[in-house]
Amino acid sequence: MPALPDTLCYLNGTYTPLSEAKVSVMDRGFIFGDGIYEVVPVYGRRLFRFDAHLARLERSLAKMRIANPFTRAQWLERVRPLVAAVFDKTTAQDQLVYIQITRGVASRDHVMPEGLEPTVFMMANPMKPASPEQRHQGVACVTARDFRWERGDIKSTSLLGNVFARQISADAGAVETIMFRDGFLTEAAACNVWIVKEGALLGVPKSSHVLEGIRFDLLRELCESTGVPYHLRPIAENEVMTADEVLLTSATKEVLAVTKVDGEGVGHGALRGRPGPVYARLYEAYQQAKAEQCI
Repeated sequence: MPALPDTLCYLNGTYTPLSEAKVSVMDRGFIFGDGIYEVVPVYGRRLFRFDAHLARLERSLAKMRIANPFTRAQWLERVRPLVAAVFDKTTAQDQLVYIQITRGVASRDHVMPEGLEPTVFMMANPMKPASPEQRHQGVACVTARDFRWERGDIKSTSLLGNVFARQISADAGAVETIMFRDGFLTEAAACNVWIVKEGALLGVPKSSHVLEGIRFDLLRELCESTGVPYHLRPIAENEVMTADEVLLTSATKEVLAVTKVDGEGVGHGALRGRPGPVYARLYEAYQQAKAEQCI
């Protein structure tokens, strides 16, 4: 087994090197994947859109019938030492904070037991952003049927479907797998997917099949500030394949242009297979938001 780093992590009230952190084999997160997680970007050692991430964490917990163990102030109090520790060890200003909460430890039974103390785990790592080459040239994606479970709106640690989906693109040498359910776009394995048609940004409506990415509201704000029309509506598979632009959004990718889908160039005319103008405007606006929306 590869050696784990001695990066500081938080586990149930204690800060300890990641290589020494231990949880019970009877933790329901280990047995059932019975938990949720959240990933918060950090820029310049400051948390980006933390309140939005915390709100999504609370939504996922509520849907899982797990009580939020901390207040906003308590979450911040526990996260900031992890960010400082990564900077002290690596000088990384930009990081990702990973938060995981499971239902806790109990005898193995599918029924959700009441009164358990949730297991809370957190770690921070240097961020690995998209490369300059990916920013300049865009990235390739492949498509697949969305074979995951019906509750994609919960940011659950039960991610085997997403793992299989992401492996499809990894095996093809692509960055992501764009998925369709009953002929309509849902999302990618670890990203939300957007298309551009006639200068407008189009995304799928919020539903139980789609994780509400933090960038849903962020992109709406960026579109308003840059004059790009923004609409959420069902998007048919053929619309993705004939779009003017295709974009991915996530905590690590921010907003990233897709320039090839299933081996075919995205877009039309001189811009076919190249990042488009809406991507350029939104990426620039995203960088401005990073400077303004961190705490």
